[in-house]
Amino acid sequence: MNQKLHSVKYNFIMNFILTASNFIFPLITFPYVSRILLASGNGKVNFAASVANYFMMVASLGIPTYGIRACAKVRDDKEALSKTVQEILIINFVSTALVTLTYLVCIFTVPKFAQDKILYLIEGINIVLNMLGVNWLYQALEQYDYITARSVVFKFISMILMFIFVQQQKDYRIYAAITVLAAVGSNVLNFVRLRRFIVFKKFKNYEFKKHLKPIFILFAQNVTVSIYTNLDTVMLGFMKSDEAVGLYTAAVKVKGVLLSIVASLGNVLLPRMSYYVKKNAKEKFYQLLRLALNAELFMAFPLAIYFSIESSNCILLLAGKGYLGAIPAMEIITVAIIPTGLTGVIGIQTLTPLNREKQVLYSVVVGAVSDFVLNLILIPEWGAAGAALATTIAEYLVLLVQIILASDILKNVAHDIHLIKYGLITAASTFPTLIITQRLHYNVFINLVITAFVFYGIYAVILFIVKDELLYRVLDNKMTRKFLRQ
Repeated sequence: MNQKLHSVKYNFIMNFILTASNFIFPLITFPYVSRILLASGNGKVNFAASVANYFMMVASLGIPTYGIRACAKVRDDKEALSKTVQEILIINFVSTALVTLTYLVCIFTVPKFAQDKILYLIEGINIVLNMLGVNWLYQALEQYDYITARSVVFKFISMILMFIFVQQQKDYRIYAAITVLAAVGSNVLNFVRLRRFIVFKKFKNYEFKKHLKPIFILFAQNVTVSIYTNLDTVMLGFMKSDEAVGLYTAAVKVKGVLLSIVASLGNVLLPRMSYYVKKNAKEKFYQLLRLALNAELFMAFPLAIYFSIESSNCILLLAGKGYLGAIPAMEIITVAIIPTGLTGVIGIQTLTPLNREKQVLYSVVVGAVSDFVLNLILIPEWGAAGAALATTIAEYLVLLVQIILASDILKNVAHDIHLIKYGLITAASTFPTLIITQRLHYNVFINLVITAFVFYGIYAVILFIVKDELLYRVLDNKMTRKFLRQ
């Protein structure tokens, strides 16, 4: 195919812009929505979204990950790519139709869902539009500029609509519809745009069977991962209350935004690393793996620790005094950013391109089982904080298992991974920040500005002094290059 293939750096920049929009959108809207809907309204929407996400996950099977890998390997051949896309789309259409029908039956028969049919129908739109998005193809072709542009446009439109139409607590259904628009509104455009990359002619021999095994393995992986990403919210909803879900949502919202920043580089590597595996370019594969692991540590350590120690100011700024109960949950769950970012690289970006998705499945089964058991134990007594602790422990267990299973690969790059360096520099930035935090008595925004300046200022200065390679790449100017080469 004659599609222009951008550099990893360009793709990272595009994905970082997308990540920034994912950060700015909730940063602007969440404080407003939280104060309008309150914890109970927020809890209703997020409980319904969690339920719909389960159905959407089943409808998607393992296609979001498998599609990237399968299409990346044949992207140089338009004929082979078209056939592969059609095969995957047909499988996805069948699964989506069956799941949508099941979802509709549940809405009208499960009492908790039937109480608010309209809300669950709105969230169910995600299921169908997710199939039409074919995001896995655009990622396989590394069309990150297009992905970013259309996502930013729809988020901006949704943000305007939110301020116009969400005015009272009873507007929670409108809020749900707008979040659906922000998430999957552009997917119809994606489907229409497919003709630029593939042909829709009928092929003689479709090969569905070769796709099914890896798709179902990855699906099993997605199911188990969802246990400790969505089940905590669902269990809170059943075992506690909508208010508990709302408090937990406030903490998870911050964690999700931070994790998207940490994962901004890793997200663009799966198609490139799958391509290198197909071409047997081992050195390039390991080069990207080193970069990804160090980038995760470079970003995850300072983000996790800073937002943990400043959780009270963050909650007050983003959600208000009505969400003070979310502070313990945020203090705990932000620490999960570190293992989650690393497992994204080791599991999705490394083992999956190597067709070792079974090993990823084993690791997430360990996490899912432990999370479920810990939720049963911790939620009744500690509520949102218990769910956060269960999820955090599960994430670290997943990381431990993946390190063991991927040891034959990681040993080739282990000596170039700067875990201790970034950990020590983060610790050196933390102690002065803790001292200053206790002596600040301004409003929460000023407090956060001051502590962020101190924390990240110290972090950047120390990195500059030790001539850190990643900081060098970020700055990337003549003055820095001259200094770092001395």
